[in-house]
Amino acid sequence: MSQEGPLPASEVAKRTGAAIARVVVYIVIYVVISAVVHYLMSSLLPQYNIQVQSYEGYVQILLALLFGYYIVSGVAEFFYWSMRAKYDHSVAASVRNVVRIIGIGAMLAAIAGAVGGGAAGVALGGFLGIVIGFASQQVLGQAVAGLFLLIARPFKIKDSVNLVGEDGVVEDVSTLFTTVIKSDGTKVLIPNNAIIGNKIYLKPKQQQ
Repeated sequence: MSQEGPLPASEVAKRTGAAIARVVVYIVIYVVISAVVHYLMSSLLPQYNIQVQSYEGYVQILLALLFGYYIVSGVAEFFYWSMRAKYDHSVAASVRNVVRIIGIGAMLAAIAGAVGGGAAGVALGGFLGIVIGFASQQVLGQAVAGLFLLIARPFKIKDSVNLVGEDGVVEDVSTLFTTVIKSDGTKVLIPNNAIIGNKIYLKPKQQQ
């Protein structure tokens, strides 16, 4: 079965169900492992004069990062398969990437807040959120712009266009870049957010 166009409702239901199941499994495994680690490091090992309580926080942070990434990825996959009923792979993949970026940023900010605790945790989480926001602003802006281009479709693959001053034929529209092939064969990768903020010229068919 082709994975490019929209999928049948039965296939979408199957895939989204599997994505939800994976997220639930990751959450359950994380809770169990976290509880076991807490019991070992705070109760069992100290009985044998192995004092490792001070390291438990670091281990829990590593577990939260590891399973948090898998959980966020599972949620992103759920959004991907949910959209495949109406949209093709490119649009759904763009949504998946945006959800993953936002989810990872929120996860890191939440972990930072939990580590700091109280007002310090809020400040630390907020500061980390700002840092992540600035660091991912360009990438996230391009991803959102790519999503708009894929949904609105002001131009299609093989259209002859002029984008931000570049003449050529559209070869691909991805999450971050639109690829245009110029008449001399040069391949130009144009950031999607630059396209959204500029005029788009579609050339008549006879000029292609």
